[in-house]
Amino acid sequence: MRNIKKIAALALAAAMSLSIVACGGKDTGSSTPAASTDNSAKTSTETSAPEAEATSGDATVINVYRCCFNLATPDSDQVKKVEDAINAYIADKINVQIKLSDVGSGEYTDKANLALANNEINLLWTASWEGTIGTNDLVPKNAVYDITDLLPGSVLESSMDAGQWEASKYNGRNYFIPVYKDNVEGYDFMFRQDLIDQFGWDITKVSKLADLEPMLADAKSIGLKYPLLLQKTAMFYRWYINDFDFFTADSASNFVAVDKATNEVVDTILTPQYLEFCTLMAQWAEAGYISEDEATKTTTDTTTQTQDWAVSWWTDIPVNDEADSRYGQDVTMQKATDRWVHSTSNLGSCYCVTANSTEAQAKACIDFMGLLYTDSKLADLYTFGIEGEDFTYDENGQVAQTSEKYNHSMWESANATIVTPLANEPANKADLYKEFNGGAKTSPAAGFRFDQSPVEAQYTACKNVFDQYGFALETGAYSAADVPSIIEQYQAALDEAGYQDVLAEFTRQYNEWK
Repeated sequence: MRNIKKIAALALAAAMSLSIVACGGKDTGSSTPAASTDNSAKTSTETSAPEAEATSGDATVINVYRCCFNLATPDSDQVKKVEDAINAYIADKINVQIKLSDVGSGEYTDKANLALANNEINLLWTASWEGTIGTNDLVPKNAVYDITDLLPGSVLESSMDAGQWEASKYNGRNYFIPVYKDNVEGYDFMFRQDLIDQFGWDITKVSKLADLEPMLADAKSIGLKYPLLLQKTAMFYRWYINDFDFFTADSASNFVAVDKATNEVVDTILTPQYLEFCTLMAQWAEAGYISEDEATKTTTDTTTQTQDWAVSWWTDIPVNDEADSRYGQDVTMQKATDRWVHSTSNLGSCYCVTANSTEAQAKACIDFMGLLYTDSKLADLYTFGIEGEDFTYDENGQVAQTSEKYNHSMWESANATIVTPLANEPANKADLYKEFNGGAKTSPAAGFRFDQSPVEAQYTACKNVFDQYGFALETGAYSAADVPSIIEQYQAALDEAGYQDVLAEFTRQYNEWK
């Protein structure tokens, strides 16, 4: 069994590097929502979104809910103009019309969760790392529609290679539509280029966290509020992915992982790496390099667009210059970790059809996504907005974004092979993405997904303990001298919440899988 699973994992990694095609026929078949033991879960035909049941002529109307990371508050009037433009463009191509909701990232999780509860969404943007509505939350809650039988023969299925669909499965079924982007995971240190120039930093000598200290001292000396900007993120599960596969893809459950050196499930809170990391964060907070705003989560998603910080983190992608336009300033990256293929690496940005959708609505979602993933004009419209208002094409046919009303990035919109590159990106961006995805290492746990249902109460309780202890430890909220004792308290609180049951269940499932 071990050899079969390992070969399958390696094959999956190879498949993810294959080229993308954009062809195919009309989708067929029927579907049922995600399987669940919850008798209260709705089937796909029991209920539907109140507004989405409406039709426009022969077209099926679907409610599309997406998150905006580039603007704190999207302009609702401009979003409506984009919606109208999309509907006008697709009217003679597919029998679908959309109602578009664009929500700033600071409000997205709460608003999307409420809209889901009210059956107001048919097509939802989500990600493995999102809280509450993340991929690992939606499947156990039976909140997503099983699209496995809708994919064969569809334009959407043909828009990506088979490896993408295989890598995104849960329990052998397709519930998510990955955005083809940087579908492996690795992280970089991110520096403001003007500070590199001002202080003459040689960032090529930075290979580990501790190497940042001289830069952070310089940043503090000029009064920056955030010498190290964590972006209100507990970073242990990112900085240490060379050592561990945190296969839940959730910082709130980074208390368990597969040790990549031994291929065994471990309690990460008791590892030397966790003590090292939390101690360093505490020392840097005491030195004034990490603001208390991180522990209180009062930084914003747009803090990176200010000049209040010096060093932060970045998820490595094939064209890191994309960060310049996202943050409105020149930033430069230095590799912090290797790139890895693992179970959730291609779900860092994806869509799902909600379980409340009818079969007709689910098929309409598949049709819309198939066109979005194969039609460059639609992809640009959906990503960048109205040409001449929100963006323009330069002399090379590449995009210059000009709007403060509607502004999205490729990674959370549509496939890298279809969205037109930005003016500051290479024209061969699509090829770079294929090469990037093909150059990653494969985690020994690639392909494994943890079923939390046998220990769901304990697992949820442990995540709450993380919120109490882990997040504070990882953002420098405690003094360095107190870190060892706080870690002991953290572990004791985890054990009281049922952690040993969770650890045993993780270990059992993983040992059976491998």
